[in-house]
Amino acid sequence: MRNLWIFVSRYNAFFLFIIFFVIGIYLTVKNNAYQRSVTLNSSNEVVGTAYERLNVFKRYLNLGMVNDSLAAENAKLKTKLLGLTTVDSTKDVTVIDTITNQKYTYLAAKVIKNSITLRNNVMTVNKGSLDGIKSGMAVIAPQRGVVGFIRDVSEHLATIQSLLHKDTKISVTLKKNNALGSLVWGDGNFDIKKALIKEVPNHIKMYVGDTVVTSGFGSFPAGILVGKITKPNVPTNDNFLSGELNLFTDFGTLQYVYVVKDKQAEEQKALESLIKPNE
Repeated sequence: MRNLWIFVSRYNAFFLFIIFFVIGIYLTVKNNAYQRSVTLNSSNEVVGTAYERLNVFKRYLNLGMVNDSLAAENAKLKTKLLGLTTVDSTKDVTVIDTITNQKYTYLAAKVIKNSITLRNNVMTVNKGSLDGIKSGMAVIAPQRGVVGFIRDVSEHLATIQSLLHKDTKISVTLKKNNALGSLVWGDGNFDIKKALIKEVPNHIKMYVGDTVVTSGFGSFPAGILVGKITKPNVPTNDNFLSGELNLFTDFGTLQYVYVVKDKQAEEQKALESLIKPNE
């Protein structure tokens, strides 16, 4: 206490100046309309700016929750879109299939680990068996593009064998003529933005800019955009053609993916298991 009193006594002139200065400002603002108006406007501006910065910071903190919500909502919309665009071919007239009869549904998942620099790349997502995830399910990108296949599954997590993996092969077609091919990555080029379409019949001509989509043979729905041809008609030694394409999927920035649930997958697998080899 004694030290505080000594400090105040030593700088009493400064403290008196501050007190009288504040009193002077108060009296000036109180008794003069113009100064009062300027002060109020200035203080409102300062407070408004402070609140605006605070709200920006709060919105930034909530971005993760908002992204999760948007991803889930997009998955629902994609599922509904499938129901609106799936045509029931069992009747002569065009009938729109319902949600309960459609073949595919989407489940949004957040990427919590992703590798892109290896020969065999794997990513991890925050959905697992409790969410209905099973090994072999197809995975696509939020806007457009393919990602890979579900590999291993625990209750709450799953790993994805990325397209950027030597064992990943996806059945694709040229959109313009439905010519079949196989999509692979890393065959002489490890650029994560490029891949190869192989095993295209040699009587088919590919051109720069041709769009490649999924064929529907396998776990992926038909028509998912894959990429565009940049180097067409590369001959191989097996009477087929290959072509290089730029992928639509940006593997370096993936934060969310959609897992494709095929409602008929188990039925199809059970039926095809009845086929004997070499039949």
